[in-house]
Amino acid sequence: MAEIKELTRRVMKFRDERDWKQFHNPKDVAISLTLEAAELLEHFQWKTPKEISAHIKAGREEISDELADVFYWVLVLGKDLGIDISAALKKKLLKNAVKYPVSKSKGRITKYNKL
Repeated sequence: MAEIKELTRRVMKFRDERDWKQFHNPKDVAISLTLEAAELLEHFQWKTPKEISAHIKAGREEISDELADVFYWVLVLGKDLGIDISAALKKKLLKNAVKYPVSKSKGRITKYNKL
């Protein structure tokens, strides 16, 4: 949790040094998050499992950069909306544990309402 707070502090410092907060409303930050997630998806689009495995090895740094970009925007949106990302994830994991009990969901990809 302390590391998430430190990363958030560093992201906000980066943004503030550039005076970019003025451009960061929730809609545009959410759009940026989605665009970065789409750039991550491009690394896997139209590839077979074998091609993906090779691409992960060859393109590890680029994939890492895209994941970092997604995480950047998650931290920005969380901070701007006053949402503690660590607490939100912990709470969501508890909710998911109820929706997807091990006894019903282990080894299955079935959505919770169909278990």
